[in-house]
Amino acid sequence: MGHRLTAISTRTGDAGTTGLGDGSRCLKSAARIQALGEVDELNSHLGLLRSMGLPSAIDALLSQVQHDLFDLGGELSVPGMTLLKPEQVAALDDALKDYNAKLPPLAEFILPGGTQTASQAHVCRTVARRAERAVVAVSCEVAQAGGEQAPTLLRAELLQYLNRLSDLLFVLARTLNRAGDAASTEVYWNHQRQPKA
Repeated sequence: MGHRLTAISTRTGDAGTTGLGDGSRCLKSAARIQALGEVDELNSHLGLLRSMGLPSAIDALLSQVQHDLFDLGGELSVPGMTLLKPEQVAALDDALKDYNAKLPPLAEFILPGGTQTASQAHVCRTVARRAERAVVAVSCEVAQAGGEQAPTLLRAELLQYLNRLSDLLFVLARTLNRAGDAASTEVYWNHQRQPKA
């Protein structure tokens, strides 16, 4: 990972291909590039969430997550490289347990919404799920290639991290709907509502 960008516009992708971190090139429509794009979009949405003003502990947690996502993206970009550690997945598990323990149990589904920060956390959650699906697609593509020439299979930690992160973002959305207010701003699904005429 010693290579750093010095020129932003290289024109090397004008023909629809892009370079991976190991120097190889592939189509921009490849599953691996799609997954990289989803992870990048997730990181950008997290940056937007952090810009909205969060409790300091949540902001620090999401700062670490943004760095972790660069590690995850690095593994996608350089087949065979190991950057994301099991400890990073465990840290999400710990945060999930900690924040969820402070919330009342859910008796009903909730609609994405509430405060602006909670709503953006829900957007991040759905993008994390999309990124997870994209990484599954990379795993399937790699597995289908088969044979000794197939790229290294993606490690389980990548999927575990995105799976835990989406769960954590759901819990953080609930937490943010309670931040600084005695009353929750959660919106519950009313499955018995009557359609308007």
